[in-house]
Amino acid sequence: MRKRIFEIIEAASAGDRASTIYDICMMGVIIGSLIPLAFKQSYPAFDFINVISSYIFIADYLLRLFTSDLKLKRGALSFFLYPFTPMAIIDLVAILPSFTPLFSSLRLMKLFRLLRSFRAFRSFKLFRYAKSVQIIVSVIKAQKGPLLAVCSLAVGYVLIAALIIFNVEPNTFNNFFEAIYWATVSLTTMGYGDIYPVSTAGRIVTMVSSFVGIAIVALPASIITAGYMNQINKK
Repeated sequence: MRKRIFEIIEAASAGDRASTIYDICMMGVIIGSLIPLAFKQSYPAFDFINVISSYIFIADYLLRLFTSDLKLKRGALSFFLYPFTPMAIIDLVAILPSFTPLFSSLRLMKLFRLLRSFRAFRSFKLFRYAKSVQIIVSVIKAQKGPLLAVCSLAVGYVLIAALIIFNVEPNTFNNFFEAIYWATVSLTTMGYGDIYPVSTAGRIVTMVSSFVGIAIVALPASIITAGYMNQINKK
C-alpha cells in the first residue's frame, strides 16, 4: 500500500492514470490557492479556498513524509532527513500561511502580512508536477559547471564596471551600491533611466558595458537551451 501511495504522489509515470489525475488535481489546487493573492479585498470564498487548499497541502506533505524512505532509500533515517530536502521545505512554506490566524490574535500584523505573502511560494510546488520544469531543473544540474562559470563572470563584470563608473563619474553616484545597481541594470540591458552617466567618458563606459552585458546574458541562455535539447533527444 505504501509503495502504491508513493507511485501516485510522485510525478506521473507513463501509463499510470491515478498518478496523472493526482498531478493534475494538485496543479489545480496550487493555482487555485494563488487566486486570492491577485485581489486586495478578502472574500469568504477566498477563506474557503485557503482552508481547503491548506488541508490538501498538509495531507500531501504527510503522505510524502510517510513514504519518504521509498524516495530517499535511507531506511528509518529517511523520515528525519526528508523535512530538510528542498522540495519538502517548499511544501512546508506553502503550508505555513495556514497558521496565520494564530498570529493575528497576537496583533503581530507585520508577521501576519509576511506569512500571507508566503502563499506565493505555493507556485514552486508546481515543480513537482510540470515535466517541462523538471527537465529544466535536470538541465541546470547537468550544466551547473558552465553556469557557475558564467555567474562568476557576471559578478566580476558587475563589480569591475561599478568600480570604473564610480570613479569616472563620482558626482552621479552617491555610493558604491548605486554603481553596482547601475552595472547590474546595464548587464541586463534593461535601462530604467533613474541613474545614468552624463559625461562623455561615462557614456563610453556605458556603451562598452552594454555590449559586454549582451554577450554575458546570452551565454546561460545558450547553455540551458543546448542542455534542454539534449534532454529532449534522450527522452
